[in-house]
Amino acid sequence: MTIDWNAFTPWASLIGGAIIGLAAAMFVLLNGRIAGISGILGGLLKPARGDIGWRVAFLIGMVGSPLLYALFTAVPSVQIDAGYGALVLAGLLVGIGTRYGSGCTSGHGVCGISRLSPRSLVATASFMAAGFVTVFVLRHLIGA
Repeated sequence: MTIDWNAFTPWASLIGGAIIGLAAAMFVLLNGRIAGISGILGGLLKPARGDIGWRVAFLIGMVGSPLLYALFTAVPSVQIDAGYGALVLAGLLVGIGTRYGSGCTSGHGVCGISRLSPRSLVATASFMAAGFVTVFVLRHLIGA
C-alpha cells in the first residue's frame, strides 16, 4: 500500500469538517431540522404545504456552492475508475440503503452522532462496515 502524499491534506480536511459541523449545527438550531440530504430530497417527493421552498434552497445551495467555488479557483480533476453500469448499481444500492437505514451518512453520521443518537451510531457503524467489506472484496478477493 502506498500513500499519495499530495492528497494528504489534514488541515483542509479539518477545516472542511468543522464547516460542515457548524452548518449542520446552525441548521438544526435555526430551523429545528436535521441536515440529512436523503430526507431533504425525499421530502420533495411527497411535499407538505409550505415545505418546498427551504428544501429547494438547500439543494440549490449544495449544487451551487461548488460551482461558485470553481469560479475563483482551479477545481481538481476527478477520475472515476468505474463504468456506467457500476455507477448506476452503486447509486441504486445507496438509495435502497438510505431508505432501509432511515437516512444517509449526512443525517446519521454528521447530525445523528453529534446528538448521540443510538440509532445513528448503529447506522453509521453499519455504513462504515459495509464500505470496508465492499472495498476488501472488490480490491482483494475479486481484484476489480
